[in-house]
Amino acid sequence: MKIKLNQLLLFCIVIFFNIITFSQEIKNDSIKHTANIIEIINFNNVEFNTELSPLRQIAGAPKAFWTNYWEFDDGDYSFQNNPKHSYKEDEEYTVRLAATNNYDDGEPPLTRPKKIQIINSNDESSINEKHHLLDLHNGLRLQNNREPRPNEEMQVILSYGNEKDYPTNGKLYVFFNEHKYKNDNFTLTDVRTYHHEEETIDEFISSSIKSKNELIKTTGINTFVNDKFLSDTTSLDLKNTLDTAKLFYRDYKVWNVDNVQSKEERNLFLTLKTTPEMLKDTSAIITIRSIYVPERGKNPHKITEKEMEIVTSHDPNKMAVYQSFLNYRLVRFKRLKYKVRFQNNGEGPASLIKLNVDIPEMLDKSTLKVIDMYPKVPLCPLGKKVRYSCMDTIIMQDKISFQFKNIYLPGTNQKGVMEKDSTKGFVKYSMKFAKDFHKVKSVSKTEIIFDKNDPILTNKSTSRFTPGLSIGVKAGYNHNFNYNENIKFDKLENDFDLDTKVKGYFFGATISPYKSYKWYLQAEIMGSYQINESSKNIEVIEDSAVGLQYIKTELKSELINQKIDIVPISVRYNLNAIFAIGTGIQTSFNFYQKETSSFDKRYFLYRDEEIVEEFTQLREQGKYSVENKDLQLNNYGLFLDFTVGASRIGPSIGVRYVQNFNNPTQQIHTYAIWKF
Repeated sequence: MKIKLNQLLLFCIVIFFNIITFSQEIKNDSIKHTANIIEIINFNNVEFNTELSPLRQIAGAPKAFWTNYWEFDDGDYSFQNNPKHSYKEDEEYTVRLAATNNYDDGEPPLTRPKKIQIINSNDESSINEKHHLLDLHNGLRLQNNREPRPNEEMQVILSYGNEKDYPTNGKLYVFFNEHKYKNDNFTLTDVRTYHHEEETIDEFISSSIKSKNELIKTTGINTFVNDKFLSDTTSLDLKNTLDTAKLFYRDYKVWNVDNVQSKEERNLFLTLKTTPEMLKDTSAIITIRSIYVPERGKNPHKITEKEMEIVTSHDPNKMAVYQSFLNYRLVRFKRLKYKVRFQNNGEGPASLIKLNVDIPEMLDKSTLKVIDMYPKVPLCPLGKKVRYSCMDTIIMQDKISFQFKNIYLPGTNQKGVMEKDSTKGFVKYSMKFAKDFHKVKSVSKTEIIFDKNDPILTNKSTSRFTPGLSIGVKAGYNHNFNYNENIKFDKLENDFDLDTKVKGYFFGATISPYKSYKWYLQAEIMGSYQINESSKNIEVIEDSAVGLQYIKTELKSELINQKIDIVPISVRYNLNAIFAIGTGIQTSFNFYQKETSSFDKRYFLYRDEEIVEEFTQLREQGKYSVENKDLQLNNYGLFLDFTVGASRIGPSIGVRYVQNFNNPTQQIHTYAIWKF
């Protein structure tokens, strides 16, 4: 027996250490990638390469790959995986690499700075890539190296340029952390400047806007800038632009920029660290905004905004919705706006791209409106085959297929492709809600097909309705049964059980989520007025010195209760738009009580089974009254009820059965209710 116990003990120890080891392996299972810079220096020309750790493929996703972002420490940058760069000065530079692991479930490596020493030659030629800021991006651009993920760094390039024929001194703004989200999404951890940009405080942003900021913080009102405003890059009302930006964003930075030469393009670099408390909704869109005033003291300015989708893993194919939380009362005539983005990661160009988007039942597909797209192409003519580039929209039963036809979208692995943005595209569209839709979340995803390749599925994009509040007005009548009062009368020796009639009326209010679809919670408070009228006649025949006596006693009691009935929580379910059921806890508290009791005891001479005469001198009477104004628990119990009418919003009637436990009774409430 001893050997068996030792064996059992050894077995338990082995199992325990296996569990500990396995738990530690699971806890530390997240891969931490590494990225190292490799450089080949030829005087002032440098070829950069990387040494990256192996990727771990996400099951079911396209092939995992690395994307690199470089800062060369001279005001220039590159998104090429292996760039070449020419330096102008003979000095030491700190090169930064930020590598992103796409379709991989590990953590991206931290930015790895590396110092390199340049010995400048007399070669004036440059191998640096052109960013075409003035030609293609109107002189103002925001870029990021990856989409935001909680507790992760993101690099942002803010590019600005001078379109004038003379040098200018201007001002540059960047706004981040939107008011519509409760927590900050970013902290600005680093700013890298290369042209003596000087941070300043801008007195031009109106201080009066603070009251509007407080309004947004306290009410949660969400406002959205329309596309026309953002595309108005030459707006003259600078004060209005800045005040509007302050309405949208909590945080901002301002820099004075001086001596920007004609046709010069500059870059300013920001490191944003996403916060652990940032928005976790991966179907939502968050933004940062920049405003550039080319000439300080003048009104003309440019505006650009960068839209970003929160991710759990880095995936260039993504679906997002602009309004992730909706007010059900206000959406009837509004449009729900979506964005689907995609990237061709192949080794060659794509000529046909299909985006097969699931459409929630609550949306009306006939109201589809295409807001924007890239590549920029016209809509295909209905029912005609064309050879030019266009986008077709094919409406199916539960889907809409956006099809880019006859286009040329390069692949990221295609030879000669330098600009990564040229491999990306998107569709932005909106729809109205259908005539009859319920308060349920809407879920949508997209199937992306490049030419004849296998489909790529995006994340699920979800819009939810905020609970909202529905206040109801309720009034009714209480029916009590199987109810009696045990009352002690002054001057009478015994207590008596009296037959009681109860009349009760109540009026109150309810609070619940607005127009809930199925399950929801509800609380109630009601003031009630209840009268308990009790009475009893007692007749007895007794033998006495004068013979048989007939004694008749009339007992009466009136109890007035003024109460507060509280339903702290009830669970309800709307069977459909007409019928609903519910159950919960109901408590009653007296705050005023008045009891009035009386008795009348009369004696009669009784002979031959008949009353002969009354002994008036023996008649006994009594009456007393007592009040109580203390708040005290009167009763508590469980209830079930049923309503008929407008179950989600509007008028209905109901009946409720209550089983009380403190003073065991049963009640039936009949009532009318109107929810607003």
